Parts: sequence; C-alpha cells; structure tokens
Amino acid sequence: MIDAAHIVRSGTGILFVTLDSLRYDVAHTALAKGQTPQLARLLPNGAWERRHTSGTFTLPAHMAFFSGFLPKLPQPEQPPRLWECRPPAFKTVTPGTFVFESPNLLAGLAQFGYRTVCIGGVTYFSRETPLGSVLPDMFDDDHWRPEFCSPEPDSTRHQVDQALAVADAHADRPLFLFVNVSATHVPHGHYLDDSADTTRSQQAALAYADPHLGRLITSLTRRNPWLIILCADHGDTYGDNGYHGRGIAHPKVVNVPYAAWHAQPATLTPHERDPH
Repeated sequence: MIDAAHIVRSGTGILFVTLDSLRYDVAHTALAKGQTPQLARLLPNGAWERRHTSGTFTLPAHMAFFSGFLPKLPQPEQPPRLWECRPPAFKTVTPGTFVFESPNLLAGLAQFGYRTVCIGGVTYFSRETPLGSVLPDMFDDDHWRPEFCSPEPDSTRHQVDQALAVADAHADRPLFLFVNVSATHVPHGHYLDDSADTTRSQQAALAYADPHLGRLITSLTRRNPWLIILCADHGDTYGDNGYHGRGIAHPKVVNVPYAAWHAQPATLTPHERDPH
C-alpha cells in the first residue's frame, strides 16, 4: 500500500509518466515477449496492472489524472486513491491518501513546496493551439519541442534528456515531474520500416522507449526515493470491430496498463534507507 500522504509531506519526488495511447494488450504482449526488459525489471512483480481509464483521448484523460482520478481496477472494490481533492464532509478518506485543498493536484502539491514540471509529448502539450495550452498551463514550468513529438523516431530519448536536466536543476526542492511519452502515439509505423500503424508497430514503439524509461527511473532513484507512476492515458483501435482511433468507449481504448510503486534508492544500504 502506497502512503501518498506521507510521501508528499516528506517532500519525496514524484515521477508521473503517461505512455500516450498505449493499449493494455500491447504493453502486456511486449512484456511477455521480452521486448521491454527495463520495464520488466522495474515494474512491481514484473507486470502491468490492467486498469480502466476515465478518458478516451488525451485531453479528458489527463484532466482526470490531474484532478486526482487515476485509472481504476476493473472490479467493484477499489484500493484507496493515491490523492484526491478534499471531498464533502460526509465522505471519509483513508489516512494514506493525499488530500489537496485546491481544484487540481498540481496546485495542491505546490502548497507543499513542490515544483511541478511538464515534459510534453503529443500536441495537447505543445501550446501550438489554444487547447494545446490547457494542460501545460496547470504546471509551474512546461517544456515542449518538435523533437518530443511522435513523428520524431527518437522522441523518448530527447524527452528523457530534458526530464533529467530538469531534475538536476531542481535537486534542492520537491519535484513533481510529468512526462507524456509520445512514441506510442500514432504515427509509430516508422518503428517497423514505415509500415501502417498497428498493434505490432506500437509494440515496437514501446520497445524503443523501454531503455530510455529505464534510464530515467534508474537515474532519478540512484540516491533518493521517488514515487513512480506509469500508465497510459487511453488505448487506440487499429480496425478492432471496424473501429480506428480513439475517443470511443471501446475496450481496447478503455483498458490501459498501470503501475505505481515507491522506489527506494538502489545505492543506499538498508540502514541508510531506514535509519530507525
């Protein structure tokens, strides 16, 4: 059980990565085939959880995430939420849930001294359009360049380089670091010799991103603990039941991979990790 309330009060770094458009079945298959060895090494129990997202495309999904609504398990009973806006008086919240007194999580974390930084990926984070400013405006700082976007074959490397530079620049204060990985968003056919976008090319895109995600997480947690959250914002359809794209309540769109864990520094001794 992750005690997010304690994590925030202690000023622990938070890394939140969304793998844009990544279907659960694609993530699961890539892991089973050994295409994502870094994720296999890092994920709790070496596996993804299958969860349901609240949004069927990037904008509503991230608005839900930043309002405190992470993907839910596909079952009636749910574990305690990591965080949520202060609820009405009649509702009780578990002690481990971080309750924020603000209209969104980012403003709530800022009240606890966090610097919130966005490393954009898809164009909803680019500020190229009015809608492309809605999500970045929620952060203290945001970064986006064309090479962060999905048409660039090496987008994740560029994004991770930027994320690590941000972490170094803010090493003296609590950081909420958000990365929207665009490689798994269409177009990704170029990861298979410029073929059409398919589940196979999305697997190849995830395989490409895997070592860079491993580098990001390993670098951040080398000396300090971090709360790590990885998930997709939604899935995508590639002819499933005749459907193409997203923004529809199709199971391939709604089912997303999810993982969260409190990563402890790999280089610390057991006494340094828990001096008590």
